[in-house]
Amino acid sequence: MEKLSTLIQNEADLEILVARVRQTDTVALDTEFVWERTYYPQLGLIQIALSDEDCYLIDPIAIKNLKALGQLLCDRRVVKIFHDAPQDLAILQRATGATPQNIFDTRLAAGFSNLPATLSLGNLVKELLDIELAKEETRTNWCQRPLTDEQVRYALDDVRYLRAARILLLTRIIGPKIKSWLQEELNLLNNPATYCGPPADERYLKIRGSSALDRPGLAILKNLSTWRDGMARKIDRPRGHVIKDVVLVELAKQKPTTLEEQKSRCGLSDNATAKYGKTITAIVETTLSQPVDSYPALERPIRLSQTDREALEKLNNLIHLKAGVLGIAPGLIGNASELKMLVTTLNAKKTEASQQLRQTDGWRKSFLEDFFRQNWRK
Repeated sequence: MEKLSTLIQNEADLEILVARVRQTDTVALDTEFVWERTYYPQLGLIQIALSDEDCYLIDPIAIKNLKALGQLLCDRRVVKIFHDAPQDLAILQRATGATPQNIFDTRLAAGFSNLPATLSLGNLVKELLDIELAKEETRTNWCQRPLTDEQVRYALDDVRYLRAARILLLTRIIGPKIKSWLQEELNLLNNPATYCGPPADERYLKIRGSSALDRPGLAILKNLSTWRDGMARKIDRPRGHVIKDVVLVELAKQKPTTLEEQKSRCGLSDNATAKYGKTITAIVETTLSQPVDSYPALERPIRLSQTDREALEKLNNLIHLKAGVLGIAPGLIGNASELKMLVTTLNAKKTEASQQLRQTDGWRKSFLEDFFRQNWRK
């Protein structure tokens, strides 16, 4: 067997490594990247481990064609182990053009293994293997070359223990039913829609302060946010480098129609006004000329009736009790907003709305079957 260098820097060695990996059943993967001055993360390093001693680093700075790695990622015969997989999957999909399949996420699996579903890799490895991982290189520039010995050691340790962690996590799961629930959740990672974020025209809903706007303001924010996303992608800069979120919200609130108003009332810098002021004015004016019924609907805070509050208390009690028995992190069932929405929707008998809630489908529906049976008999 041809011996490879720890740092893979050409396509020929990458193809040899991938061919070797595809003969195994599982492989551990991770990425290191820089994401400070670009629209997309800049991939600096890819780590891969066939065992705790057989670990490699793939250099995407030196290797421009990662097609061979893409073939591995979409090979359903090989389990790809990540910790906190979504961001890595999005980066690797963009770098290789391949859609990753058959993913095992150790962070997610921890939540089905009587551990918190929010553990860092360092804390998980400490919990399962009693090994302390170094933290010194967490802020390093992974796109700089050459790599230091400390960087190499740190990067390899990020994948060195993932295969062992997977085995230990699976042994902690209580019974085949819980394993099937974990697999159902893992299967969602085969679909890029679960890790690539919302579409550009829906990002405005994630902007802090959007809930305080009126309908025209929300429509302006939506259109400004969509325009900003396109501009940031075009110039390859973070969205906030075009216009910061707080200024975007103020523009939507004040609805300025002149350049002077943009600067004096909304905090737009002179530089941004010179570059984008006329475009912003056109977006505001065009939005305000649209029919009101075309504006996004306002999202009102969920208000609970006494019946809703009693149902929510029952629901939370059941989740924590049953999750404790089954060894599942309660947060996996749903966050506070989702559970509020669940009780208000079901109490109001809104069938169509309830069908859009993940708690009324799949393994979560099975988990909550006693609650549904006791509180909403048909």
